[in-house]
Amino acid sequence: MNTIQPGAFLTLHYRLAGPDGADVVTTFNDKPATLTLGAGQLAPAFEARLIGLAEGARQAFTLPEGEAFGPRNPDMVQRLKRQVLQELGDPEAEYHVGDVVEFPTPDNSGRFAGVVRAVGDGWVEFDFNHPLAGKAVTFEVQVIGVL
Repeated sequence: MNTIQPGAFLTLHYRLAGPDGADVVTTFNDKPATLTLGAGQLAPAFEARLIGLAEGARQAFTLPEGEAFGPRNPDMVQRLKRQVLQELGDPEAEYHVGDVVEFPTPDNSGRFAGVVRAVGDGWVEFDFNHPLAGKAVTFEVQVIGVL
């Protein structure tokens, strides 16, 4: 029976649940995922839990706070002046707590997102941490095939 080793090509179902147990993402109700271990398709903390699992295995792992998506970084919470937001996007945009807003990377080669945490007179505060940073998560996997 094949077991998962670094560089293996995998077919699997997986589920990621937040600290409240609610699914963040799952493939169990749809097509399984295919990926190459070590290619950056899964976070390193998840990949490390897969090493040594055999085809047919089904396991759940609880990763402690901060291990899966890093610790929360207070420097990733920033206030931006509305003038800056108008220059980066729609000058008529309205911002509400909980909104997810995309921004261009400094070199315009990609995008990143921040969540609105507060709105004030002339500024908007964004949290650019991953939403699960600093939180415990559960990673469940069912290994279908290993090449």
